[in-house]
Amino acid sequence: MVARQRPGQAPGKVTVGAMQAADIEAVVDIEKLCFSTFWPVNAYINEMANRCAWYAVAKMGDRVVGYGGMWVIMDEAHITTLAVLPELRRQGLGLRLMDAMLREAIRRGARRSTLEVRRSNLAAITLYERLGYRGAAVRKAYYSDTREDALVMWAEGLHTEAYSLKLKEMLGEE
Repeated sequence: MVARQRPGQAPGKVTVGAMQAADIEAVVDIEKLCFSTFWPVNAYINEMANRCAWYAVAKMGDRVVGYGGMWVIMDEAHITTLAVLPELRRQGLGLRLMDAMLREAIRRGARRSTLEVRRSNLAAITLYERLGYRGAAVRKAYYSDTREDALVMWAEGLHTEAYSLKLKEMLGEE
C-alpha cells in the first residue's frame, strides 16, 4: 500500500509512458475495476495498431496503476478513456496521464481536444477544467450502463505557448 499523499500530488516513483502490448492485461484489469462496461483485450490490441490512437500508462515500478487513451484525427485529439486504480485516485496520476496524452497530441499537430465525461463525475470534470476544458454540450443518456448524460468538453489552443506553460505550471515544472 502506498502512503497517502495530499490530493493532487502523485505518489513517488511513478513513470508515465506509451502503453506496450505487455501492459494490456493490466489495463483491462483496471478498466474492470473502474467501469461497468469495458473493452476486451483484443480491442486494445487492435487500438495499438491504429495509427490515430495513442495510449499511455502510469506505472509504479512494473505495476500499471492507471491508463489513458486518445485518438488524434487531423488537428483534434479525442480523449477516449482515462482511469486510475481507485486506491490511488486524487494523487495527481490522472493529471500526469492527461499531460502525457496532450503533449503527444500536440506533437501530432492537435490544436484542440475533446472528451465526454459523466455529468456526475465531478472529480474528473474539475481536472479537465483545470486543463482548460469547458463544457460545450450534453449527450443525453450517453452511457449505456446507467443512461447517464455525458458532458462534452473542449479545450482550445493546445498548440500555443500559453497552453504549454499551463501544463508545465500544473506539473510543477519550470
